[in-house]
Amino acid sequence: MSVCVGVVTHERRDEARHEARVARDRLAAAGADSFWVDEDLDRLPDADLLLVIGGDGTILRAAELARPYETPILGINFGHVGFLAEEDPEAFDLVVQAVVARKWTVDSRLTIDVTVTFPDGSTKTDWALNEASVEKGPHMRMIEADIGVDRRGLSSFKADAVLLSTPTGSTAYNFSAGGPIVWPDVEALLLTPIAAHALFARPLVVSKESTLEVYIRSDNAVVWFDGRRNIEAPEGSLITAVKGGHPVRLARLNDSPFSGRLVRKFHLPVEGWRRPKDEA
Repeated sequence: MSVCVGVVTHERRDEARHEARVARDRLAAAGADSFWVDEDLDRLPDADLLLVIGGDGTILRAAELARPYETPILGINFGHVGFLAEEDPEAFDLVVQAVVARKWTVDSRLTIDVTVTFPDGSTKTDWALNEASVEKGPHMRMIEADIGVDRRGLSSFKADAVLLSTPTGSTAYNFSAGGPIVWPDVEALLLTPIAAHALFARPLVVSKESTLEVYIRSDNAVVWFDGRRNIEAPEGSLITAVKGGHPVRLARLNDSPFSGRLVRKFHLPVEGWRRPKDEA
């Protein structure tokens, strides 16, 4: 039975759209069945793989579609850093060959489920692969928040934002905010304050079984999920984050370690690593 591939691409990036059409042609020539996900959502449950041609933003959009079915996602980076993508455009032909031959493995990535409890007791929920960012609302200078873990308070401060992240998201917004990089196979949750006015405002790494909490003491906040969806959180709201009930599955074509991905994506200077003395 031929592999069934749903193709997702950046809607406004001409190069990505062109390469996506090329990918579909090559998949068809190799005997694979492919379809445009955005045009044929009814076929999504039957897909063996989602091939994403774009940047991390496009992969996050694909994750929203794939998560209910736990369909693996394979990204070809046509964005900037492209940390979630498996390959760059120059490996395009090899990717198509591997997909047709079903030669991929799958990483299961932890997500977070977030609940916003409003002052009147009502709730809204959403989820994120990278992070939920609790940010100041429109026309607000800062948010004033209490943070806690497992129903115990830890600190109170004013800040620009508070990030509730996954290990996958540790190389995204959390990385830019000075938070720790956590290997994706470490099942943990992260809390990172941004520009907090407090003596104790360090990033936290806690168990996957823990609950992260942010209480909005004053002013209004907005909770953004992977920068794509949001819930407004007025003064008196409580935001809680726990390990997600459904993971996101990322397809891999090689077994290179995460440290190699860090070096490659961030262009880290490792020229002197284990260099023999006679080469120094």
